[in-house]
Amino acid sequence: MEIAPNVHHIPGIIANPFLIVEPDGLTLIDCGLAGSEKKILKYIADLGRAPRDLKRILITHADGDHVGALAALQAATGARVYASAFEAECIAQGKQPRPLKPHGWQKILFALILPVTARLFTAKPARVDEILRDGQTLPVLGELRALATIGHTPGHFSFFAPTPGILFVGDSLIAQGDVLRGSAGMNTWDQEKANAAVRAQAARAPQMVCSGHGAVVKDAAGKFPRV
Repeated sequence: MEIAPNVHHIPGIIANPFLIVEPDGLTLIDCGLAGSEKKILKYIADLGRAPRDLKRILITHADGDHVGALAALQAATGARVYASAFEAECIAQGKQPRPLKPHGWQKILFALILPVTARLFTAKPARVDEILRDGQTLPVLGELRALATIGHTPGHFSFFAPTPGILFVGDSLIAQGDVLRGSAGMNTWDQEKANAAVRAQAARAPQMVCSGHGAVVKDAAGKFPRV
């Protein structure tokens, strides 16, 4: 589904992958759980493009619902993979970027669902070709800026395209209906840093926020939480 000129959300995948379609190639931001490669490759084919047209895969962080399909997509397309140094190490080892921290009743629920979620969130090791640097720009959507937004995980990155005003936030922000909330709770590595990442991204006053979970939020500048 095209959500802005040249920017597509690929539906039916946990977590949300976004595809940027340009004449010189395609760029994918995050790639969902293991097995999601089938839907992603079909979406690319439905656009009349070939797997080899996928030139870049940008990773916000190494949770299994964002990198589960990475190894398969890398093998099918030959795309170059970009991630932060910390997340790249996790991706290379097929491990989660931080332990979860359940509290109180969450500990009971976590113990019950862990066998299922552990299987769902498993990601095969994959190769990261380029290490992202804070402030680095990529030749995508005119100029796509890589932004260190640590907090949800130790190496989380977001991506901002100033010209169209589109911010891809991974899990540093979650959409709930038409509003945004910051990363919080047992899957947040550092709450203070996560809050700082929310404030830094709000300061960019994006027109559209594309999160790993929930709907795309338009007219987003006034919809950030106060943290």
